[in-house]
Amino acid sequence: MDGVVALQDPPPWEDEPTAAARLRARLSGQVDWSAVLDQCTPWVQAVRRHPGPPWALESLLHEFPLSSQEGMGLMRLAEALLRVPDAETALLLTADQLKGTERQPALARTDDQGLLGPLTHHVLALAQTLLPAADHAPQGWLQRLGGSAVVAATVRAVQLLGQQFVLGQDIDEALSRAARLRKQQPDRRLCFSFDMLGEGARTWADAETYFQAYRTALTSLASHIAQATDQPAQQGSRRDLRDGLSVKLSALHPRFESPQGPAIIDALVPRLAELARLAAQANLQLTLDAEEAWRLELQLAVLDALLEHLSGIQDAPALPAWSGLGLAVQAYQFRAPHVIDRLAAMAQRHGRRLTVRLVKGAYWDSEIKRAQELGLPGFAVYTRKAHTDLSYLACAQQLLGHHAWLFPQFATHNAATVAAVMQLARQQPLSHGQFEWQRLHG
Repeated sequence: MDGVVALQDPPPWEDEPTAAARLRARLSGQVDWSAVLDQCTPWVQAVRRHPGPPWALESLLHEFPLSSQEGMGLMRLAEALLRVPDAETALLLTADQLKGTERQPALARTDDQGLLGPLTHHVLALAQTLLPAADHAPQGWLQRLGGSAVVAATVRAVQLLGQQFVLGQDIDEALSRAARLRKQQPDRRLCFSFDMLGEGARTWADAETYFQAYRTALTSLASHIAQATDQPAQQGSRRDLRDGLSVKLSALHPRFESPQGPAIIDALVPRLAELARLAAQANLQLTLDAEEAWRLELQLAVLDALLEHLSGIQDAPALPAWSGLGLAVQAYQFRAPHVIDRLAAMAQRHGRRLTVRLVKGAYWDSEIKRAQELGLPGFAVYTRKAHTDLSYLACAQQLLGHHAWLFPQFATHNAATVAAVMQLARQQPLSHGQFEWQRLHG
């Protein structure tokens, strides 16, 4: 291959008010919001009637909303503390986030669930007493002891919060927990998409490590399915499509960027084809996970080349009927509707139905920062959550319209979004089982 990957998509940035107005016009009269409210309100009420344990995220946000200094400090800690390389820096970070918060008096509670608020307020008060000043190193053994205890407690709290979203530390632990969840809900068909957090190759050794980890995960998934069913999957059956694995292309190549495009495609396609063989043999899903906006063109070029490569493989009987290959599309990107149309055309050209997992977006902070650093004329993503929610519904409607070649999968934690997409799906001439909801963990 010669040259670089050609730009086929429109520019990534757009005037946001104009784009939002176009989305509203597209959805005008398509969603009955009173019906959406009627449908999703009982779901929300049921969740609130059965709250999670005291360390659950919803309990924490109830006591410390993001509109408060304490809430913002705690969420910043939850996001950043586990990335800090040493205890000294972690101590200073904790001091910086909590030292300046205003302690609000805790309300007296009599119910067990209400113990979280007063207890956490007392812990924060103690933390502010023991933590060092945020602008200098800790002084004295008492402050060190107290600060270390606060850091340790915060790390443990972050780990407990993570249990809501992360199934396990490795694939075997994740599969065991998934099996327990299925036993707890035997009347429901739970389908899991497994993802390895924190992927990102900096060297070829990293890329090889991640490739072997993906192979191991697919092998474990296939073995788990074989043990659970004692019979092979029915190839090509949509209703029998099972769990899947998400892979990041930036984890399989240390220089996943457009100037290296042709060389990257040549290097990645054989590796992805091997993963596709493993997935097809067990009728698993294999999803190319979301990347930053500046990698989008290269990601689509890799998928196109992979589809072309798979069509020429003659020694893998499961591959022709396998339709578990797909891509995650981020609705907060202005180009998301164009990407969906392009995927539909790609699927039709190669004669293979693709799965498309619609998500809202995962790299908002880095997208904004990159645009500012490079002095770009605009951002690649919507800057308001309401506009992202609007784009998600417009993309969902578009995706459902392409159901002949794209298998829609909707990933969201928002009850109103779920109800609205279900309403949009009922407007399409879909047979039972032609679209799927995924509960994503991690």
